[in-house]
Amino acid sequence: MSRTARPLPTVSVVIPARDDAPALRRCLQLLAHQTVPPLEVVVVDNGSTDDTAAVARSLGARVVEEPAVGIPPAAATGYDAATGEVIARLDADSRPGPRWVERVARRMADPDLDAATGIGAFHDLPWGVRHVAAAAYLGAYYLLTHLALGHTALWGSSMALRRTSWEAVRADVHRDDPELHDDMDLAFVLGPGRRIRLDPMLVVGVSGRSLRGRAQLRRRMDRARRTLEVNWAVSPPWLRWRDRFVRGRSSGSSGRR
Repeated sequence: MSRTARPLPTVSVVIPARDDAPALRRCLQLLAHQTVPPLEVVVVDNGSTDDTAAVARSLGARVVEEPAVGIPPAAATGYDAATGEVIARLDADSRPGPRWVERVARRMADPDLDAATGIGAFHDLPWGVRHVAAAAYLGAYYLLTHLALGHTALWGSSMALRRTSWEAVRADVHRDDPELHDDMDLAFVLGPGRRIRLDPMLVVGVSGRSLRGRAQLRRRMDRARRTLEVNWAVSPPWLRWRDRFVRGRSSGSSGRR
């Protein structure tokens, strides 16, 4: 008897953006040529003073306004507005390949998966170092945050989240604190009891601007420290790892992978 293929879930793509019109234009142009088109593209205009919103509308995106400046409130507003079964997230400077939405949908067709996260390459660094730099940067990020969370983290430049999972935790994310890494914060509140998978097929190009200059690196480190402090006050790492081991034993005894 032939097995019926599970239908692909619908995908909303959310992009928080502030004064990022040129990068956003390129991102939206790439999303317009996907092998599986998204159900919608939601651009969250986060108090832009340039033509970010006009660019988004001209390329068919739905624009949602979030006047409170900061990626945490902007991302959360976009997730709230999304209507697809899966909420995919890109940054304005992300450059998805033509199969990115399709790969998100196929990965998230697993009904037991709550979220998936990807990798990237710095498209504006010299060819010889763009992949090496990205591997070092993201490798360190995923390793260190895994230790801090007790499970896989999320990377906001290429990730996806089941909408029902977002609805279950939306009240717990720290959307009013602009000095947090919103993707790490979301991974924290999802917790060890939900399934998050790193999928290297969810690859995008990204800008290397996050690596340029001591001030930028210091700001990112300060936000990482702030994110850890806020979330560890609620759930410290030793409790998170305990919960992970308990969940692993329960899954094993029930025969689930």
